[in-house]
Amino acid sequence: MPKTEQLLHKLDKLRETTGVPRTIFAACPNSPTVIRASLRAAKRNNAPIYFAATLNQIDCDGGYTGMTQEDFVRTVRFETERVNFTGDVIIAIDHGGPWLKDKQRTEKWSVKDAMDGVKKSFEAAVLAGYDLIHVDPTVDINVPKGEIIDIHVVAARTVELIDHVERFRKAHGLAPISYEVGTEEVHGGLADESTFDTFISELKKGLMVVGLADVWPCFIVGKVGTDLDTTIFDGEVARRLTSKVRPLGSYIKGHYTDDVANPEEYPLCGMGAANVGPEFTMSEYRALCELEQLEKKHHAEGRVAVLSHMREVLLEEVHDSHRWEKWLHEDEKGKELAQLTPERQDWIVATCCRYIWQQPRTLAARGFLYANLQRLGIDAEEIVLGRIERDMDKYFRAFNLIGVNDLL
Repeated sequence: MPKTEQLLHKLDKLRETTGVPRTIFAACPNSPTVIRASLRAAKRNNAPIYFAATLNQIDCDGGYTGMTQEDFVRTVRFETERVNFTGDVIIAIDHGGPWLKDKQRTEKWSVKDAMDGVKKSFEAAVLAGYDLIHVDPTVDINVPKGEIIDIHVVAARTVELIDHVERFRKAHGLAPISYEVGTEEVHGGLADESTFDTFISELKKGLMVVGLADVWPCFIVGKVGTDLDTTIFDGEVARRLTSKVRPLGSYIKGHYTDDVANPEEYPLCGMGAANVGPEFTMSEYRALCELEQLEKKHHAEGRVAVLSHMREVLLEEVHDSHRWEKWLHEDEKGKELAQLTPERQDWIVATCCRYIWQQPRTLAARGFLYANLQRLGIDAEEIVLGRIERDMDKYFRAFNLIGVNDLL
């Protein structure tokens, strides 16, 4: 049994004996700091940790974190050893599919090139030792704007990608891995439940045709009320979707769990896991801004020689990356960052910092800020880690995961 299914099975057994439902917390590893904070928080909460890494973040080309799949697995291992964490660590690809990597979309790759690129990324992940792959072929740049990709195409491409991974894995004598399928995005066509049912049926038939009747995703992503602009989890929909997939051996996975208003309802509704990502980029950003204010205070008192200009550097680097443009609302398209309202500017910079954390100017400014405060006896890195960990703690608590490693 793959590692992820083992963990889910153990949590199910615990629910039977303790009556306490639990949901796995998945963190998006959008910076080295978030990776370290995740493992420290998991250690302190005595709970498993799941990393859901997109191909924009971590891929054969290094992604925006600068890490390949092998680099990422090694980094997680080193950080695990650093804190002597002995609980379960799940490493997964999040949203692996054609054109979900920004480079493929902006360069308008063909269907074949985009699918081949994803297959190459999946191969690297399997070789590196990933535990799970989210297969998500729900984007097609050839579909006219305003239209939704044919759900039969989504199912067929899902089967093609799973079949490729299974053939590659077996050819290299590697252990079984887990799969996640579907998406919460409207563009994927799984927003309404009838289409959701069609996808499940087509997926089952497709896997049987290619001789993979014994391979089935442990997670199916459901649209449970949360998205980029909403933070209310819809427990009624989650229960309904769960009732559809549990007889198949799957669990509903939640995405866009960032800052959700009612996280405690996730385990009560049978959610298997939930992803949180941009929220921790914002946590890192807010902590750095607070430290910069402290730096400015000491500079005004003559205790700091030269300011780091941390936020100014972040703003400039985010602007120059142009990656923030994809997060603009329709009525903001075509505007410069400086033309947006102060609130929107701040949100965009805070959430898009993940794209530029590893840029040389950003690293230099952070190093300068940390050094200035270190000379004053202030451990800046510890403060940043603490802020991120605090924001992770609420999910460990809401998902009933505190202390579960001892029970496992």
